[in-house]
Amino acid sequence: MTTPYTITRVGDAYLVSTRDVNWVLVEDGHDLTLIDGGYPGNTVDVERSIRDIGHQVRDIRGILLTHAHVDHLGGAARIASRHSIDTWTGPVEVPHARRDYLQQLSPARLPLVLWRRGALGWLLDITRLGGTDRGGIDQVGAYDASRLDLPGSPVAVPTPGHTDGHTSYLIPGSGVLVSGDALITGHPVSRLRGPQLIVRPFSHDRDATVDSLDAIASVDAGTLFPGHGAVWAGSMRDAAGQARATAGPWRP
Repeated sequence: MTTPYTITRVGDAYLVSTRDVNWVLVEDGHDLTLIDGGYPGNTVDVERSIRDIGHQVRDIRGILLTHAHVDHLGGAARIASRHSIDTWTGPVEVPHARRDYLQQLSPARLPLVLWRRGALGWLLDITRLGGTDRGGIDQVGAYDASRLDLPGSPVAVPTPGHTDGHTSYLIPGSGVLVSGDALITGHPVSRLRGPQLIVRPFSHDRDATVDSLDAIASVDAGTLFPGHGAVWAGSMRDAAGQARATAGPWRP
């Protein structure tokens, strides 16, 4: 079963957006970098989106993870395993990706989300997509921040908080910041649209997530590719400012 998605291209970067989660493809000639990979059930969608932009999975030279939550790691882990593709994430995030521990919304905390409008439909969707999967990825390493030699020349921007080792990635030639869940523009359980913080129960350390908006604000990019929600055009300082306004005790 496939999931509907849209593809937005900015320069050599492609945001693939579904209702529940996004992933990013970065093109450099015949070569690709995959950033994140959706839920386990999105694996076929990721592979299909690669063909949609005129490539094959064999064109992927490496996979980057913003963080190791199942909705970003799941499809990427399966593609990495099936095709023997090297995968990297932030040094602090590596043990999380290997499942030495898990910083993810637990069943006990689920009621903190379920009261929200749209939450039941979201829960049904992510269950179908493998949202309860607790598997990790063994073949993951820590990126060298001084030398990320991958298509598109991504630049790591550490943005801890959502998880302890969360990383955003600047695609400098395209002027795109891939923000993962450090800053999003929409979510099935959020009533807001536009730059915002993901709802509080999803983040491991809310205060650190807010602090990481300073790192995002300093990035020279004109387009935001979030982990959830639509593409957003504008300065990262403006995006971070709008997201900071959603960081009150009861919002978003």
